[in-house]
Amino acid sequence: MFESAELGQKVTKTDFRRHEPVLREKLLEAEWKLAQSEASAIVLFSGVDAAGKGELATLLSTWMDPRRIVTRAYGPPSEEERERPEYWRYWRDLPARGHLGVFLSAWYERPLLDRVQGRISASRFDEELERIIAFERTLANDGTLIVKFWMHLSAKAQRRRLAALAEDPLTAWRVTKRDFRRLKLREELLAAAERMIMRTSTGRCPWHIVEGLDERYRSLRVGGILLDALDRGVTEGPARRAKAEADQPGPPAPAVRAAATPSLLSTLDLGAKLPKRNYELRRPKYEARLNVLRRRAREKKTSTILVFEGWDAAGKGGAIRALTAPLDARDYEVISVAAPTDEERAHHYLWRFWRRLSRAGRITIFDRSWYGRVLVERVEGLATENEWRRAYVEVNEFERQLVEHGVILVKFWLHISKEEQARRFRERQRTPHKRWKLTGEDWRNREKWDRYEEAVNDMLERTSTRAAPWILVPAEDKLHARLEVLRQVCRRMDAALP
Repeated sequence: MFESAELGQKVTKTDFRRHEPVLREKLLEAEWKLAQSEASAIVLFSGVDAAGKGELATLLSTWMDPRRIVTRAYGPPSEEERERPEYWRYWRDLPARGHLGVFLSAWYERPLLDRVQGRISASRFDEELERIIAFERTLANDGTLIVKFWMHLSAKAQRRRLAALAEDPLTAWRVTKRDFRRLKLREELLAAAERMIMRTSTGRCPWHIVEGLDERYRSLRVGGILLDALDRGVTEGPARRAKAEADQPGPPAPAVRAAATPSLLSTLDLGAKLPKRNYELRRPKYEARLNVLRRRAREKKTSTILVFEGWDAAGKGGAIRALTAPLDARDYEVISVAAPTDEERAHHYLWRFWRRLSRAGRITIFDRSWYGRVLVERVEGLATENEWRRAYVEVNEFERQLVEHGVILVKFWLHISKEEQARRFRERQRTPHKRWKLTGEDWRNREKWDRYEEAVNDMLERTSTRAAPWILVPAEDKLHARLEVLRQVCRRMDAALP
């Protein structure tokens, strides 16, 4: 695979001076077109040490407008990064629409080195690569152009270049003993890299192998490939790329449910009630237990994420207040999710949720969540059918990464009947301090109750996994719902914390 990148290819100064101005001008024009589009772009550099990855990242910022370029180089994760799922730092740094991100040693680096150094098996390595494919597919489906370069050198050229860098006072800081030690693992590296490139070079996220021996050759080669990718990507546009569906688009459309077919929501007993006296007797026990578990989670640096979804006026706010009342305000954060801001709309819909993940040991409560894509956005036509279909896969993968990192994830759907919702709406209208909660949109949404109910049932069926099951709470009686939420949070935290 790498033989064609060990030929010692070079470009003369004369040829470089002739081609460079033309290429720079075209790249600037392509960058301007990208800025006017709904697309974003990622240029990812990987490869052998001393093959020119850093120099190329700097060159792109010189040739193009650096105001629309985000450059990130990733080393071992910091303490803050280790406290969150591995992909948190990559989601955090994704370029907005119209911008270009240049990433060095990104999501391929850790699994590649783990395989080379024998820390993971071949099967585990393949699992890591499948996760990368899913991540890149998620971005590409949203309109992100991904161009990946493997920068290569022959063994002899690599040794010479490392030695030259080490001898030059201006570059000696860039070379460490680790770089020379890794030369001994070159064959293992290339074997793992070959498998990595073969498995992850997909139709919309291909790898390009470029020889890094000659600075002029690699500059023109990388610039030319990037220009071609930008021209094609911006011309096609994210909508056309998504429509093409070169990769698996996600599960098929949920089947329309016959009226007589029972659903998960229809099995709930909405008659469940709890007398106030019983609530007041039992609540302190769960509050005390929750505080013990909260302290244990903080000591063990285990994060907890609680997701609250449900019908308008189902009592999500009251359940959250009952849950947080006994807690220290420094240990939790409540995030109320509304319509996305302009900044959030400029990224993938999951971006705003990834960036709000807390550090280890804290509790994060989402009042509404990432499920808006398959609920309100689906029903109101704010997402295309293709987008909300894909979201089932994307959300399950997101939650899988949270759980694998050790996060305690608890998801609640608070359920009430259509009649109870109408009663609560009228009560809010009559109560001065509650009127602000009720809007014209709430009344309009009632007209789409059946469509929302179908969307909820599809959501429950497709995203209630063993790792992150939904907890359905009958909420016609508010006290019953609040105590059930407290009980379930304690149960899940107790099971997860030895």
